[in-house]
Amino acid sequence: MSSARSVKSSAPESSFDAKEFLATLTEAPGVYRMLAADRAVLYVGKAKNLKKRVASYFTKGGHSPRIALMLQQVAAMEVTATRSEAEALILENTLIKKLAPKYNILFRDDKSYPYIGLSGSEFPRLFYHRGAFEKKSEYFGPFPNGLAVRESIQLIQKTFLLRTCEESVFANRSRPCLMHQIKRCKAPCVGLVSPQDYAADLRLAQLFLRGRHTEVIDGLTRQMEDAANGLRFEEAAAVRDQIRALQAVLHRQYVSSTRDADVDIVAAVVERGELCVNLAMVRGGLHIGDRACFPRSAPEAEATEGLAAFVAQHYAEQPAPPRVILSEYPIDDLPEGINGGPPKNEMERAWVEMALTNARLAVQARRQAKSRSSGRLAALQEALGLPDPPHRIECFDISHTMGEATVASCVVCVDGAMKKGDYRRFNIEGIQPGDDYAAMRQALTRRYEKVATGDMVAPDLVLIDGGKGQHRVAREVFAELGLDHLPSVGVAKGEERKPGLETLFVHGPSGPHEQPLQLGMDHAGFHLIQEIRDEAHRFAIVGHRARRAKARGHSKLEDVTGVGPARRKKLLAQFGGLDGVKAATIEDLCRIDGISRRLAEEIHKALR
Repeated sequence: MSSARSVKSSAPESSFDAKEFLATLTEAPGVYRMLAADRAVLYVGKAKNLKKRVASYFTKGGHSPRIALMLQQVAAMEVTATRSEAEALILENTLIKKLAPKYNILFRDDKSYPYIGLSGSEFPRLFYHRGAFEKKSEYFGPFPNGLAVRESIQLIQKTFLLRTCEESVFANRSRPCLMHQIKRCKAPCVGLVSPQDYAADLRLAQLFLRGRHTEVIDGLTRQMEDAANGLRFEEAAAVRDQIRALQAVLHRQYVSSTRDADVDIVAAVVERGELCVNLAMVRGGLHIGDRACFPRSAPEAEATEGLAAFVAQHYAEQPAPPRVILSEYPIDDLPEGINGGPPKNEMERAWVEMALTNARLAVQARRQAKSRSSGRLAALQEALGLPDPPHRIECFDISHTMGEATVASCVVCVDGAMKKGDYRRFNIEGIQPGDDYAAMRQALTRRYEKVATGDMVAPDLVLIDGGKGQHRVAREVFAELGLDHLPSVGVAKGEERKPGLETLFVHGPSGPHEQPLQLGMDHAGFHLIQEIRDEAHRFAIVGHRARRAKARGHSKLEDVTGVGPARRKKLLAQFGGLDGVKAATIEDLCRIDGISRRLAEEIHKALR
């Protein structure tokens, strides 16, 4: 990545001679690492000029308590010179995430920001996206949260009627779907809109997503006037409704600019020792949402330090808008290409104040959630007789329809909060349909084999959504894997399956409880069990429905060599669906343009 060279201080392990080290240091851009006596990395930083930046630590005073404490522990330093400041920023970000130094402020991975995507096809599909980009698609964002994306997609559907269906669904439609009936799509799948008209709607949607709202409304106004002048009054009324829908959203924005500005507002606060950085996004002059970010670790960090760390890490992954407004300024070594600074006018000051307020509210909500979670965990510990509050809880559930497409779910709760990144689903195979015991055995075995071999962390408590029999199977699996020490609870549904009447079959650290346990409906620990169990149930059902739909939605036509999307669409349209194709004779199939007799015979045979 860079023509980098490493330089190590020759200072002894117990002390660091800053003067001697600085005398040999380059003025090139690069990354520096501060090391403790045991060679542990204390801090990683980047600099436009390594010599000036490192010297500022040892020749200037007024450091924050956090930095002052760090400098007392420095026993050695290493630097890596790079060809540019941009390379230094990339290397710094990589090393911070890899090494997690004690005194760096590390925020979570910014790749989780959501985008709106438009697929690259004749009739592009509008979709919600996270993760890596595909070359053929066009992406708009990032957005601060999923809610902002979903609201934008709903507005674009309502206004421009772009399709959102998957490609496989689009290719196999023979009649308009519900989205067309409720006026959310023009049904390009069955030819109810021409490619030219769809492309015109697409261009307006792209302009809207780029924040060019005035151009969109002006374009729609011209369409409405043209339709009215041509006496096409229904068309004019439909365009009028589009304009009203857009204007209603634009007027609802309580923070807006007179210009179509693209701005990020980054504000940091420290409340009761807890750092929060709030990112507010303004696109096209409209405030599209906030995102509160908490670092993984920030020992005694000040607001300015947190702000600088966030800016460096966030904009290493995400494109910066033309302007970034900062609540704390100045920041040393603002990344190259970032046009950042304090608010310049009354509107920008209002934006910053709102971002600061939202950051404080996020800290307050986080503290309240931690307090609530701590109380529920303590109540659960007492009720189950555990030695400590359960830090990590895993819960399993089974979902199927009459034995079809069985899926097991495993959800994870850490310190009283659901950790969705650790969720897992298991497609159950090779069992008698409807055998929930065998399904649970397979899921638990696949999950805890890795725990038994040390490849995965062990939970402090396992919840099984099921009665005494399901829980017995779980205990058998744990015994077989040498994990009999794991506490577990079987959560059996109550009388008439009413919530709040569940019975708990408990196996604690000292063995199984003699009697089933029933906790009161107002018990804090029981509320936590219900919440985790309900989430496992939801996650299992979602997985099962997706697997069932995939199995049922698979057309045998897709397995016939020579029948691609175009021929499949033509066959389904001609015969009114798959049932019609199945009922067709070989001669009927031969009459379809592009279907030879040999291919007709193969289709006929495949569908028998």
